Amino acid sequence: PRPGLIDNAAVPDRPASERPPSLDDGSALAGVRELCLALPGVAERASHGAPTFFAGRRSFATFMDNHHRDGRLALWCAAADGVQAARVGHDPERYFIPPYVGGRGWLGLRLDRGLAWDDVAGALEDAYAEVAPPRLLAEAVTRRGRGGPRPSP
Repeated sequence: PRPGLIDNAAVPDRPASERPPSLDDGSALAGVRELCLALPGVAERASHGAPTFFAGRRSFATFMDNHHRDGRLALWCAAADGVQAARVGHDPERYFIPPYVGGRGWLGLRLDRGLAWDDVAGALEDAYAEVAPPRLLAEAVTRRGRGGPRPSP
């Protein structure tokens, strides 16, 4: 990976023998990374051993690859009030309440269940809008208004 980016298979906090086996061939993390880093002011760094994306000082998305051997290739995203209940209630095969952050309304997306990349991009943009400082949010709106294309992994 490029300097400063997380190689999910080589998280340094545990020896390889103690890490759950990866469910990602690298393409899911690459797609999430491309979408997140296209947003203004986003930084990626490890948080609790997982690639996490920040807008300013606040995280808005975490990539989870077989977290505690849960068998999911997933993305945990900040979400507006009511979104978690609506999505999980409508499509529990693709959306779930993630541990730890689910109580704060975050939404889990199953990347291993055929979720369209447009849906992933939309969830990431919404998550970013939930936490981004006003200056970054204004820049994102301006970019989008100019017809900037959404990256497609």
